Amino acid sequence: MTKTLFAAAAASLLLTGAASAQTAPVTAPAPEHENHAAHPTIDSSIEALIADPATKAVLDKHLPGIAQHPAYGQFKSMTLRQVAPYSGGNITDAKIAAIDTDLKALPAE
Repeated sequence: MTKTLFAAAAASLLLTGAASAQTAPVTAPAPEHENHAAHPTIDSSIEALIADPATKAVLDKHLPGIAQHPAYGQFKSMTLRQVAPYSGGNITDAKIAAIDTDLKALPAE
């Protein structure tokens, strides 16, 4: 009898919890670059970063002359993370992190 009462009480709690979980409001997470939606991000193509004057200035700070690189046409549609393994050590994880920090610090347009 005690097991039956315990099982009934547990089932009641589980059903009540499940019902309240289903009715709880769901909120969407805030976008990572919420206030920088107008600018390309670290996950954008290099071409997109170069096309925006503010983000181009960030790239020029960390990777001077990237837009004039002889192979620019070959890597412009890639992200910095994608190009890094082929950069001969010129694009490091630390440099990507520094660029990302500067991109996130840009004021929204």
